[in-house]
Amino acid sequence: MAPVMVKGRILRTRYPCPAAFPSLFTHIALAIPKLFCIFAADMDIRQYTNEAVELLKRLISTPSVSRDEGRAADVFEQQARDWGLPVRRIGNNILIQGELDAQKPTLLLNAHIDTVKPVTTWTRDPFTPTVEGDRLYGLGANDCGGGLVSLLQVYRMLQGSCSSYNLVYLASCEEEVSGAGGFTLALPVLPKIDVAIVGEPTGMQPAIAEKGLMVIDGIAHGKSGHAARNEGVNAIYEALDDLVWLRDYRFRKESQLLGPTKMTVTVLNSGTQHNVIPDECRFVIDVRTNEYYTNEYLFSFLQKHVKSELKARSFRLSSSHIPMEHPLIQRCIERGMTPFGSPTLSDQALMPFLSFKLGPGDSARSHSADEYICISEIEQAIETYIALLSA
Repeated sequence: MAPVMVKGRILRTRYPCPAAFPSLFTHIALAIPKLFCIFAADMDIRQYTNEAVELLKRLISTPSVSRDEGRAADVFEQQARDWGLPVRRIGNNILIQGELDAQKPTLLLNAHIDTVKPVTTWTRDPFTPTVEGDRLYGLGANDCGGGLVSLLQVYRMLQGSCSSYNLVYLASCEEEVSGAGGFTLALPVLPKIDVAIVGEPTGMQPAIAEKGLMVIDGIAHGKSGHAARNEGVNAIYEALDDLVWLRDYRFRKESQLLGPTKMTVTVLNSGTQHNVIPDECRFVIDVRTNEYYTNEYLFSFLQKHVKSELKARSFRLSSSHIPMEHPLIQRCIERGMTPFGSPTLSDQALMPFLSFKLGPGDSARSHSADEYICISEIEQAIETYIALLSA
């Protein structure tokens, strides 16, 4: 023990003498800077989390239903400028991008700023951010405000320090309606992107595949007549065979991640009054595709198997998939995450490059009453993103 003089008396300390145990004290001396860095990093994460939460509160209190995101985009843009970020506005999309090195790959961080309309069963004001314990309540908090503000903080923390890749951030609008003024408008302005992380709520597990969507309008044609007489051709009966086939048909190729391609008739309209044979029956088919079928192929296939007239509203929302072997996915796996396939649609469907969803929150809370995000989920998301992208 090392002797210590206190008031003229020699005492024994509880700590060994550095001279006696040089290797131990060398290790301690080397560890102190590391411990300080960890402490400083924790303080940074906490500060960035607090700032993220405050920004999210302001966004919740600024209604941003799809196609009406202007004021929320103003709030977001001004905050980004106040933080000294290189901002460019494209409609109501906010692009943040510094100088890029053409020799390096480019990573896009993306989340959306718009929300759905609030459902009628909210028990609190959806536009008043309320913190109760660890939960922040408000419309868009979970879908996808948590990912939106978390990824912005990650961009702030990593900008200029990524030695092996470029970093770009995009807050997109009109995601909930796949609108032409959203990601589609911003896409031509983006640099060449090699891979994107989309901050949708996945519980911070990587969704490496996502189902596509195609909406088809069907019309079965008949001939009108009086219901009391045996005349006319009933368009409802003409549609029946097609509806049964659509209900029962199963596509052969099923995905390990996304399951089968699924067709569902969701809307049916026909007739004008009880005594008139309907000459037209209209219906809507919701088609959710896995990675084995393109929307164009499926539409052509359906046309060959039904009698009704079909019209696809769009082919643009395709299924997406990133290989399990991709370095970022392997990095996720190394950190104990579990890749999965997502049935819900996002701006991934519009991305002509590799992408995957990874964000705080739970998809089950989206589009529901009393939506919330946990503040701890935002903090964990920032920590996880930084660990994932700093490697």
